[in-house]
Amino acid sequence: MSNPQVLQLENVLTKLNIEALQYEHPPLHTCDEADKLQLERAGTRIKNLFLRDNYGRRHVLLLLRAQLKVDLKALSQQQGLSRLGFASNDRLAKYLNIKPGCVSALALLNDTEHQVELWVDRGLWCAQQWQCHPLDNSKTWVLSKPQLQTFWQYTGHTPEVIEIPCL
Repeated sequence: MSNPQVLQLENVLTKLNIEALQYEHPPLHTCDEADKLQLERAGTRIKNLFLRDNYGRRHVLLLLRAQLKVDLKALSQQQGLSRLGFASNDRLAKYLNIKPGCVSALALLNDTEHQVELWVDRGLWCAQQWQCHPLDNSKTWVLSKPQLQTFWQYTGHTPEVIEIPCL
């Protein structure tokens, strides 16, 4: 049975003339789980973090290279925010309408009220092909950066490319 959200995403990508390279695999909730399976897929692996500020007023989708470990305290200071932390599962459902483990650049399709900021690791920004879960963590779709830029333009999100302070 197909996930209605994935079908909606497929329809949007078709409308935008975006064709993704598609893979299916067991559900993956973290980059570490993907490492254990040693999956061979094209594109750059991405760590997707859904964050919120201390007051719960600002929400951020942070995309970074999978091997990086972000220093959230330093990132908060760098971006002038009070204490960034991981958003709750309730916030994930409210703002991106997805389950834990399904966060990716494509989840912004569900942020129709533009309440989520998009921050992208400068090192990732240099990558030509990006691995993304299509709102379902048992699939990986690989899209080019220009394809993602077209998609983000459609969703009304402008990526802010930043240096990621790491631990």
